[in-house]
Order: sequence, then structure tokens, then C-alpha cells
Amino acid sequence: MPPENDKTITFSLKDERELEIRQILTSVYNALLERGYSPINHIVGYLLSEDPTYITNHKNARSLIRKVERDEILTVLLKSYLGL
Repeated sequence: MPPENDKTITFSLKDERELEIRQILTSVYNALLERGYSPINHIVGYLLSEDPTYITNHKNARSLIRKVERDEILTVLLKSYLGL
């Protein structure tokens, strides 16, 4: 008897990476917010300068954001903004 769902499921590493980047950005945003910073301003400052001191060490946020290349972050942000 064949399985009811015989469709092949594919996973894209690109989609997985994008999800990981979104989760990292959310974690960094929340850590900055918890510390009383303006998360958007600090993340933008980091993206423009690549100066890690824009990102708090709280909840390991600085280490998290440094796992991602800035161009990857900008790509995810632009795709999200454009609804792609």
C-alpha cells in the first residue's frame, strides 16, 4: 500500500539561513530593547560601521550578530521590506 502523501518535500538551505538570520535579528533587537537602547538605531549603526560596540553583550547579542555577514543581513531586510 503506497503512502498517502507521496510528494517529495524539499528543504532549501537558503531558506534555512534566512530564517536563522531573522531569528538572530529578533534576538539582538530584543536584547537591545531590554537594555533600554533604541534597537533600530543601534542595528543600523552596526550595519553602517561594522562596529560591534553598537550591539550589547546582553543575552550574547553581540556574538550572535557577528555570526552573520552584513550583506546577508541587508539582503534579508531588503527582501522583507519589498515583500519578496
